[in-house]
Amino acid sequence: MRRPTMDDVARRAGVSRALVSLVMRESPKVSPQRRAAVLEAADELGYSPHVMARQLASRTPTVLAVLVSDLRNPYFADVVEAVEAEATAAGLDTILSTGGRRPAAERRAVETMLGFRPAGLVLLSPVVPVSVLGRASAAAPVVAVERTVSLPGVDTVTDDGRAGSRLAVDHLVGLGHTRIVHLDGGQGAQSSTRRRGFVDAMRAHGLEPVVEPSEYTEEGGAAAVTRLLLRGERPTAVVAANDVNAIGAMTALDDAGLSVPGDVSVVGYDNTSLAGLRHLGLTTVDQRRAEMGRLAVRAVLERLREGRTTPTRHRLRPSLVVRTTTGPPPDRPRATPPAS
Repeated sequence: MRRPTMDDVARRAGVSRALVSLVMRESPKVSPQRRAAVLEAADELGYSPHVMARQLASRTPTVLAVLVSDLRNPYFADVVEAVEAEATAAGLDTILSTGGRRPAAERRAVETMLGFRPAGLVLLSPVVPVSVLGRASAAAPVVAVERTVSLPGVDTVTDDGRAGSRLAVDHLVGLGHTRIVHLDGGQGAQSSTRRRGFVDAMRAHGLEPVVEPSEYTEEGGAAAVTRLLLRGERPTAVVAANDVNAIGAMTALDDAGLSVPGDVSVVGYDNTSLAGLRHLGLTTVDQRRAEMGRLAVRAVLERLREGRTTPTRHRLRPSLVVRTTTGPPPDRPRATPPAS
């Protein structure tokens, strides 16, 4: 069966095609009676406006394209939720794509999304080369979330990863830990910033920083901890690359018969919905994810509708959420509550 058209709706409602177009564009120039007749006809036929056709007809971009680095990481769901809400309030439709943390796949996704002639692109932790971002920004406003970029055509919204890592280290040192390992985020966006923050914080406390290669995945966290244990380099605390990486690290510790936080304390990064689950209770660095999403959409709108041409750089300061995966090292007795 062919897709119902605007002409079909006009015939069913007994009105002109132009009137149907006005209704679909939510024009205030249509009377309530005629609007109701058109919407009833559209519902009977199963008609829905074709977004691209509507955009071409109005000559105004109505689609916001969003690229998600990794669909399996719940951090992105929180940011996308805020992006979609802000875009809807601004009258934009949202389309979503992913590249699975693979530069070549992300590049193809960006090229595909540009084919929709979007109002803008919001790229969440992209790993594509800077040249791809530069070409995309020549076609539409581009905002990189959690990726530091100096291109004049690309706006950025980032978390202060160095400050976040310092919060984690300061917390663990305050508990008495000295053998602390950072599981590095590999080639992931902002991983180098978090790594520098960890190294600087450890040295500020007079401690030797230890960084174990890893990546922003559960599998990466498990593999990194397994390597450490096989080498006999058991830390008393781990600062993981992100929350899913921390979950992998905790799995490997459990498989080795070690308890968290009794034997090893673990700190994540992102404060995703997983971190707050009662049976997990992950101590983690909280990024202001909803604000990141809102700021990204506003940056697009400023370029699109207000004519801004200079880049904007938003850097949000994180905070630490302490839960149950951190405590004193095993060689230091735990505080006990006073007897009642």
